Amino acid sequence: MSTDRYKWVALSNTTLGVLIVTINMSILLIALPDIFRGIDIDPLAPANISYLLWLIMGYLVVTAVLVVSFGRIGDMYGRARMYNLGFAVFTVFSILLAVTWMTGDAGALWLIVMRVLQGIGGALLLANSTAILTDAFPTHQRGLALGINSIAAIAGSFMGLIIGGVLAPLSWHLVFVVSVPIGVVGTVWAYLKLRDVGERHAAKIDWWGNVTFAVGLVAVLMGITYGIQPYGGHVMGWTSPTVLTCLIGGVIVLAVFAVIETRVAEPMFHLSLFRIRAFTAGNIASLLAALGRGGLQFILIIWLQGIWLPQHGYDYESTPLWAGIYMVPLTIGFLVAGPVSGILSDRHGARAYATVGMLGAALSFLLLKFLPVDFSYVDFAIILAVNGLSMGLFSSPNRAAIMNSVPPRQRGAAAGMTSTFQNGATVLSIGIFFSMLILGLSRTLPSALRDGLLAHGVPADAAQRISELPPVSTLFAALLGYNPMQTLLGPQVLAQVGPQQAGFLTGRSFFPQLISGPFADGLTFALVFAALCCVVAALASLLRGGKYAYVEPEERAADGADELDGAAVTESVPVPDDRSVPVSPGRVLRGRVTGPDAAPAPAVVTLVDHSGRQAGRAVADGQGRFRIEPPASGDFLVIATPQDAAHLAAPRATQISVNGGPVDVDLVLDRR
Repeated sequence: MSTDRYKWVALSNTTLGVLIVTINMSILLIALPDIFRGIDIDPLAPANISYLLWLIMGYLVVTAVLVVSFGRIGDMYGRARMYNLGFAVFTVFSILLAVTWMTGDAGALWLIVMRVLQGIGGALLLANSTAILTDAFPTHQRGLALGINSIAAIAGSFMGLIIGGVLAPLSWHLVFVVSVPIGVVGTVWAYLKLRDVGERHAAKIDWWGNVTFAVGLVAVLMGITYGIQPYGGHVMGWTSPTVLTCLIGGVIVLAVFAVIETRVAEPMFHLSLFRIRAFTAGNIASLLAALGRGGLQFILIIWLQGIWLPQHGYDYESTPLWAGIYMVPLTIGFLVAGPVSGILSDRHGARAYATVGMLGAALSFLLLKFLPVDFSYVDFAIILAVNGLSMGLFSSPNRAAIMNSVPPRQRGAAAGMTSTFQNGATVLSIGIFFSMLILGLSRTLPSALRDGLLAHGVPADAAQRISELPPVSTLFAALLGYNPMQTLLGPQVLAQVGPQQAGFLTGRSFFPQLISGPFADGLTFALVFAALCCVVAALASLLRGGKYAYVEPEERAADGADELDGAAVTESVPVPDDRSVPVSPGRVLRGRVTGPDAAPAPAVVTLVDHSGRQAGRAVADGQGRFRIEPPASGDFLVIATPQDAAHLAAPRATQISVNGGPVDVDLVLDRR
């Protein structure tokens, strides 16, 4: 298969893989009421809240924890091989989820364990898909490829809501069955067609690094998970000894991980990558964007399922499906902006698009804040579309800029770290946004609940008892599209108030109207926080630097590739944006060669054209500087070869494009 054809095969297969993984991140949010009914469990019972949380978050936690390790293993043993294994693992556990036969606690535990194991397959897919694409595509098309892939990931998280809403009412088993045929096709297709075209680097597995990273991150994410549950007489558990131990202990273990990574010969993740401004700024922006986006998803589900749809005549049984449908403008915005911004960022760099995208997202969050709880859908849809367009404008350029900034041998680990930031942010967003909503509810919900129940004939002792329940139960009821009044009041109280009042209390109006005011209080905190996250992400994007002189492995399609065997690749180097620096007119390639110790290196710099012929040559001076005038515009391979045979360094190479103006590129020789 030709290189040109292979890259599109890689794009289509990895996009399918990422899409199915992210669909499964959200598909359960809509399907949970039907799943719990199917296994005969009340999700709002205090003893079952842990089941609810772990079904939502177990999959997210395991993908966040394992993607870096799996990315590093892909760098060592082959990204296509690890990716294909991921498709197979994901498919096997999708089948085991679909055939769940148990009910009660056993059924809930089975689903949680199978979801965690399914997440291992998802982590293998996420960790290696981005690196496979980065290897397969040249720099001038990489933004488009990664843009399509990353937008599929974001769109999948919202498509899952619609798919879950359609399938769960038919049969909750179908929520898991839907992944099986896609997984089988993807597994066979990846096995037959994908291959490793990038650089592989044999190394020992960093066991201590892997263990400390996993333990530390799991502890932090577990602390967040249990922090939003009631503890003692508190509405949340952030003061619980267990939660504090998890959070503080997890941070300490992650600090130990950082120390280990600076000491071992072959670290799981090279922390030196954070010295690359584009990598660091891009990941900070990605973390904050995911934090805002994850919170938005939960807010919209609660808003639509728990309040707006019932108030507009929709039965609770149908609200999951319609909640997904009413969020379609958000997905459309992602799908439109993602590929377009990817193409444009290939030409002009990521900074402007990523920065404007985050500012647009911040604006959309503030506009949502000013909407009434009982909004006009046209206004709501326009704001969702703006948010989708803004997130799409940001995501593609940001992901491409991150991956373009790292050395090829670190692409798997770098992609894993980026996915960890995003998935970890989703779990973190649940803790932060739920906490803000719970705080808002706890201030006004108890009195509103007590007064509302008393006004409809509920005895004072029952109204007081219900008003003192933790607001997290009310929040989960809204998230799941439940009216909890029938469960909270019980048949005895409902019989006391009479059939007319009982029908009203358990109908479509009472509960949504009751929580609208308290929900609006919590919503203000959450949306302002999301807007601030996006503003800081915009600042990080602005400070990422200008357009980069992309560095990638030797192009397999280039003629004469065998002659250049052993040429390695450097990190990308920013092209100076300072227009006050004088530059030479015309086609000029200039830069600097340094050794592994960052000192100037004696080297010969050779320029090779697409046919494999030498197009220019220069010898670096005492400061490692060189200058070559290419004979024509086009794509060239630049190779730096140590002059001194005894010099403990290997050649380095980078692909550059010359279009009539100066091109700046530095090359760092690697150790032999």
